[in-house]
Amino acid sequence: MKDNKRTIHVIGLNSFKFEDLSKDVKDLFMKVNNIAAPETFSNDIKGWISDKINEDKNFFKSKSNIQLINWLKYADSDVILFSRGDPLWYGIGRILLKHFPPQELSFYPSKTCVQLAFSRLKKPWQDSITVSIHGRNSTELIKSLNLKEKSIAILTDSQNNSLEIIRENLKELNLENYYEFWLLEELGFKNEKITLVCNNENLPEEISKLNLVVLLKKESNDPKSSLPLFGINDSNFLTFEDRPSLLTKRDTRIQLLADLELPETGTLIDIGSGIGSIGLEALRIRPKLNLICLDKRLGSKILVEENAKRLGVSPLKILEGDAKNYLHNDLIKALSNANRILIGGCNLETKTLIIRDLTKFLKKGDVIVLPIITYEVLQHIDLTFKELNYETSLRMIQTFKGLSISDGTRFEPNNPVFIIKAKKI
Repeated sequence: MKDNKRTIHVIGLNSFKFEDLSKDVKDLFMKVNNIAAPETFSNDIKGWISDKINEDKNFFKSKSNIQLINWLKYADSDVILFSRGDPLWYGIGRILLKHFPPQELSFYPSKTCVQLAFSRLKKPWQDSITVSIHGRNSTELIKSLNLKEKSIAILTDSQNNSLEIIRENLKELNLENYYEFWLLEELGFKNEKITLVCNNENLPEEISKLNLVVLLKKESNDPKSSLPLFGINDSNFLTFEDRPSLLTKRDTRIQLLADLELPETGTLIDIGSGIGSIGLEALRIRPKLNLICLDKRLGSKILVEENAKRLGVSPLKILEGDAKNYLHNDLIKALSNANRILIGGCNLETKTLIIRDLTKFLKKGDVIVLPIITYEVLQHIDLTFKELNYETSLRMIQTFKGLSISDGTRFEPNNPVFIIKAKKI
């Protein structure tokens, strides 16, 4: 490297028009003779020279980062390096800082592609999540999708099938109808194109290598017309905003519904119902059942009511509060008519207390089902049922879902769940 005091001026662009540059950058361009730009748009930059200043500039077209770094090391005076957007945001800035001291670098950021994307879509983006699958697999994208983020900006990679992977991930996670899929190409430049791609449509045949995807949660999500009778996708349920994954996953829910041996008529009580996914789906299967939902979380009643509307079912009663507070009033009266009971999200003490009180009312053949996270709790509950002369069966359910990544498919595990089924004998 030359031993001199020079500066590498790294300038972000949002267009190839000289008049769009700030006055400071225009003045700098007039003074500095060493100009570098990626080969893909170097001709656009070079076009400024004949119109604006003399043609004595040393112009370098970079074909790779390695080639660029080697050229910069031997440049003996100030250099202007053009890039797109903000050089320090998923840009060339990170690489430059590994090879040159910070005092030798000066950055002139422009708007990022994500800023431009949300401005074009006319959507606030302060709560948006940005994920890059440029040179990366889709692990971080999958995490964001699982959390059902309201909006996700995805930086793509022209070297792999990024767009196809995004669509496959949406399909695999049953989120095709949850998001709008916006494809934005060449933002800020003359070939700018913005496309809303519907989930039943193919991707456009001609797509610029410079693109990104924005996923926006649909304003309205009324799935009743497309719901299956059994095995409703997790994405169809409204969940707690701060804990979007707090629901019984589809695979586990299917097993719990099967273990309940739902009768055509009777009463199902869902204790620790959360957002109501299990009990409400039970009503889809057995619409003549009476369903009572109870959960202690503040706001659970509103969520159960909303999900009931989405599924087109009507619970008999929705209660909000600690189950122990209901055991001697409303709930105890309901228990006297219960045929099926599901005990979910409550602690061991409450589970045990409820089970012991239930023995007073359940009749021969009635069923209680509990999903349990830890083996120790499973053991305790099993012993409690046996003391009370119930017939029990135990199982552990562990499921995996296949998720597309750049080089194939990986299987992501769901948390294992123990299930105990107890029948009154």
